[in-house]
Amino acid sequence: MTSARDIMSPGAECIGAEETVLKAAESMTRLGVGAMPICGTDNKLKGMLTDRDIVVKVLGRAQDPSQVKAGDLRQSEAVTIGADDGVEEIMATMAEHKVRRLPVIDGHELVGMVAQADVARALPNPDVGELLEVISEE
Repeated sequence: MTSARDIMSPGAECIGAEETVLKAAESMTRLGVGAMPICGTDNKLKGMLTDRDIVVKVLGRAQDPSQVKAGDLRQSEAVTIGADDGVEEIMATMAEHKVRRLPVIDGHELVGMVAQADVARALPNPDVGELLEVISEE
């Protein structure tokens, strides 16, 4: 069985909940990613921050990204997947929560990220179409 650990991008970096959105945007640029996990001072995952969150919730509202904290933008607890969960579970979780990226957790430790593209590469072609259709529904 192919697991999240097999297809994830390892070594995901967190942005601290008390760090600014500007610092998060700089980190996203440096890493070439569109989303970052938000971690608290206890290093536990608190949520996710996306480039869309920054544009819509900060820039679109004429707020100063050097003043807004990353933790202020988190919605609810992050949807995660276990490192040993299979591709079918990943696909079901993405579809249920309509998310394109999942932090991968081993115990309480963030060990990587699984993106929609990672899952697509691991699935047979008919399942890929189903995943894309379900996640993209409005």
